[in-house]
Amino acid sequence: MIVGPAAGHFLRVVAGPLLAALALTAIVLLLLGVDPAAYFRQVVQRGLLSPSGLQAAITRTAPLLFIAASLILAFRAGIWNLGGDGQYLLGAVVAAALAAPLAQALPLWLAWLACFAAAAAIGAAWSVLPAWLRAFRGVNEVVSSLMMSFLGLSLANVLIKFVFQDPGTTVPQTVTLPVADRLPRLLGGALPTGVLLGLLAVLMVHWVMTRTAFGTRLRIVGLNARAAAHAGLDVPGLTLAVFALSAGLAGLAGAVDVLGVQGNVRADWNPAYGLMVVPLVFLARFNGFGAIVFVFAFSVLSVGGESAARRLGVPNYVTLMIVAILLAGLAAGEVLDQRAARRRDAARAAGGEAAR
Repeated sequence: MIVGPAAGHFLRVVAGPLLAALALTAIVLLLLGVDPAAYFRQVVQRGLLSPSGLQAAITRTAPLLFIAASLILAFRAGIWNLGGDGQYLLGAVVAAALAAPLAQALPLWLAWLACFAAAAAIGAAWSVLPAWLRAFRGVNEVVSSLMMSFLGLSLANVLIKFVFQDPGTTVPQTVTLPVADRLPRLLGGALPTGVLLGLLAVLMVHWVMTRTAFGTRLRIVGLNARAAAHAGLDVPGLTLAVFALSAGLAGLAGAVDVLGVQGNVRADWNPAYGLMVVPLVFLARFNGFGAIVFVFAFSVLSVGGESAARRLGVPNYVTLMIVAILLAGLAAGEVLDQRAARRRDAARAAGGEAAR
């Protein structure tokens, strides 16, 4: 049977690496004394086929989608904003601190909008230093954004314990937003509003980057900043704008998570969504539609894996290990496909030279 180019690409990039990763995962599970078939069956049943598991997976995608939108915007502009964890948590803390009092003083929709605006603003503000260093001093933003992320996590804990702590409890946490005041759930409670907002954020970023003049300028800067400057583009200004928008989306992720699901933020809580979504965005090739698929698949695997770990008596870290193996397998397939493409291009070039 002859395999077409599209089918061959799918086999190299998705199917082959996925099967290899599953085989390696099965070996690891066997070494841990776990039946791989039972484990994978539990993952599928509890993460996808179970109504409660599917609902949990869909709910988990909401903040991940905002993080994906944040990273797609930054990476396509050639900027490595790796401070998403700090921006996310600061946005969550500020939204949690404002949500309860604003919900009592304002109409709910206006209180939600104020929390969203505050979370986006604190996220953007936390990116000012790495943005300025990159734009005007040429300092690599990888280190500076990671350092700001660590500082943001520490600042969030300080705010929770000393400024925004709920006086009605000894647990270091913010005041809990009542369930009735949180973002509504649609379709009988099965679909969180945050998921729709996250989908809108990803699709909006995808549209901006592929269909607008602003997105075109950002892509030019990402491809070659020096050429963009010679072409008359305001590279420092665009750098500041990208950092602010990317970090603002990360802050919105925290607000959506708090207003829609968590209700409060406890000290020392950090889901580490920022770094978790980075490989998913890369595997999607910075494509919004691909990122949605990878984020949902990751959520299903995470929820199903956690349930399978509890039922089969294996440690929770096994789920993260399996996710890492699967992501590494898909990444390896992507690398091999790119090498094959370069070899094909080189062969075509050599053939063209020989024909002349």
